[in-house]
Amino acid sequence: MFKKIIKGSRKHSKSDSTDVSSRPPRSGNTGSDLNPNLVVNHASRPGQGAPTSTNSSSPVVPPPMSAVEPLPLLRDTPVSERQNLFMRKLQICCFLFDFTDVLKSAREKEIKRQTLLELVDYIQSGSGKITEICQEEMIKMVGINIFRSLPPASHENTGQGASDPEEEEPYLDPTWPHLQIVYELLLRYVVSSDTDTKVAKKYIDHSFILKLLDLFDSEDPREREFLKTILHRIYGKFMVHRPFIRKAINNIFYRFIYETERHSGTGELLEILGSIINGFALPMKEEHKLFLVRALIPLHKPKPIAMYHQQLSYCIIQFVEKDYKLADTVIRGLLKYWPLTNCQKEVLFLGELEEVLEATQSAEFQRCMVPLFRQIARCLNSLHFQMAFYLKFDMVGWFLTGLVELNFTHDGPAFLKEDKIQCTVSVSLDGSKLVAERALFLWNNEHIVNLIALNRQVILPIIFEALERNIHGHWNQAVHGLTMNVRKMFMEMDADLFDECQREFAEKEARAQEVEEQREMTWKKLADVAAERGDNMVTV
Repeated sequence: MFKKIIKGSRKHSKSDSTDVSSRPPRSGNTGSDLNPNLVVNHASRPGQGAPTSTNSSSPVVPPPMSAVEPLPLLRDTPVSERQNLFMRKLQICCFLFDFTDVLKSAREKEIKRQTLLELVDYIQSGSGKITEICQEEMIKMVGINIFRSLPPASHENTGQGASDPEEEEPYLDPTWPHLQIVYELLLRYVVSSDTDTKVAKKYIDHSFILKLLDLFDSEDPREREFLKTILHRIYGKFMVHRPFIRKAINNIFYRFIYETERHSGTGELLEILGSIINGFALPMKEEHKLFLVRALIPLHKPKPIAMYHQQLSYCIIQFVEKDYKLADTVIRGLLKYWPLTNCQKEVLFLGELEEVLEATQSAEFQRCMVPLFRQIARCLNSLHFQMAFYLKFDMVGWFLTGLVELNFTHDGPAFLKEDKIQCTVSVSLDGSKLVAERALFLWNNEHIVNLIALNRQVILPIIFEALERNIHGHWNQAVHGLTMNVRKMFMEMDADLFDECQREFAEKEARAQEVEEQREMTWKKLADVAAERGDNMVTV
């Protein structure tokens, strides 16, 4: 009968502890109505089910508070009573408030904020060892505050398609004045030298970590920055959780790549992984190589790659620098996801490719150089470039140009003249990111030039036509000048090979000209025959 009472009281306590309403959770001794001397112990603590006297030095979770009231400061309380006061303060911090109305419950919000600050200071100072039950209740309090349903993204609110995240105003969570301190408390707890990982891992478990990872989709950059720091510290301190964290991040990436193509925290997660990859031991495990192939390389596919490309590129380079044999895998992966119509992504890919090639050895380079320089040849002849417009309007309104609607905001007085709105428009074009120009910059890298020189017999015939077409027909003078420099470089490397390529190109052009002349002659004959017969013939 006694065991049934304990079992029932424990179940009741668990269900109460998940309550995240405006009152603190009932995580205390709910069996005290049956027996005032009965304490329900957590399963991880010794003496489970054994009755404990209320005079014991171990703190008992006090009954839940019905209102937020100020409590004495911890530093002004005798050491013997601090743990119980600490539990009371945790209960105050479990109250949740509506921050959409600044004036609502202003007094209670300030009491909670001051209490949270005091708890952070108490943990950071190490002025008193926190018991296991206090640690458990503190993690529960942290969860009640930070684990919540994130508000819908801006594109979900409007019902429109997802816009460019770079153009969106960052979302700032109104609850941040309290959330920030709760995150600070969790961080101080994790990094504290007084925190025993054997005890803490019972509460910072897989479930806690998964919920923490879900929060990386928050649109508030301040929250993501705290989450990045906390998760990195958890990874460093709790070795038992490391494989699980890596696997969970993989799953987030898979969903982002193949389902949503929208996740606010991809850059922060990659930043954590960059540090993790840097610490991989050699020889590298097969698990880590699969992570590169299945997650990191496919991350080049989504459209918003510009938001996280810097962090992704760092992770990729770390793999190649640790194991140079992976260079061929990485380069072929880049070619697989090479953009066809997005010149901005092409510029990013070319920059990353240069860094990869700088860490590539000759044997790996030879395995992938043929498909690689076929792609580079296409880039050399690209007529596209990334163009940035900076518009300034002196009025408020909108106008339509074709099917493009431009919206602009007030930046000065509006003038009306002859029933027309006059405005000043200042346009700045950033033409420094031409795809062809960025591809030609590869020849400024000494290591890449050495690799090309060693394999010029294969590479020059692939790109010679692209170089010649740039010289005779590219619209941009900078590309024309750079192409002349590369052409001269090949001529100095191997004059005989250059002459042979030039002769083959001339023969190919002559054949093409013959084919074109033959085609025109055939059409002329057809037109003459049609004219003799009096038929109407439309030529295109």
